[in-house]
Amino acid sequence: MKKLAPSILSADFSKLAEEVAQIEAGGADYIHVDVMDGHFVPNISFGAAVMKSLLGKTNLPFDVHLMIENPDDYLEDFMTDNTAFITVHQEACVHLNRTVQHIKSLGVKAGVSLNPATSLSVLDYIIEDLDMVLIMSVNPGFGGQKFIPSALEKIRELSEVRRAEGLDFEIEVDGGANLDNVQELASAGTDIIVAGSAVFKTPDITETTKQFISKIRSI
Repeated sequence: MKKLAPSILSADFSKLAEEVAQIEAGGADYIHVDVMDGHFVPNISFGAAVMKSLLGKTNLPFDVHLMIENPDDYLEDFMTDNTAFITVHQEACVHLNRTVQHIKSLGVKAGVSLNPATSLSVLDYIIEDLDMVLIMSVNPGFGGQKFIPSALEKIRELSEVRRAEGLDFEIEVDGGANLDNVQELASAGTDIIVAGSAVFKTPDITETTKQFISKIRSI
């Protein structure tokens, strides 16, 4: 089943719990948590405290995306009863296998994200250990960017690798997803679609969430 993970990076933080309740009412599957440190990416977003402020206010699991340097130093901070995935960037990890095993040792699923210019080949010797591969379809650092079309072919290639090797990791895409391209993303092989401003910057967040889910599950 195709899933939707709205990114709270685009939410109104003055009413974060309220807007998260709206995506939950619309049927969202995850809360995508974009963490930026101002070093690995040219922006600072928020840390674990903001994410943890939602504990007890939502039943949605957290899909944590760490766009930070030295992620091993912070993994435990993002461990909660709601945490489902922790994803790190291949480009930020000196010892990627060690980091992936560290995540798994905490009892959550491990994902690896690739920037738009990073080849799938960097995953050749770790892909069997992954629960998710996140394909960036914008350059990480800011919400609201335009989708990079080459990401579609990357998703198709990754989907074919998964099929050919008999693997079961999930494919996630993050960046520029909207109601106009979301079906194409789902058809290419994406399992989890991240949407930020296309959900949270609309007049009716719940209705928009429902529209996204209707489109991706019609594939």
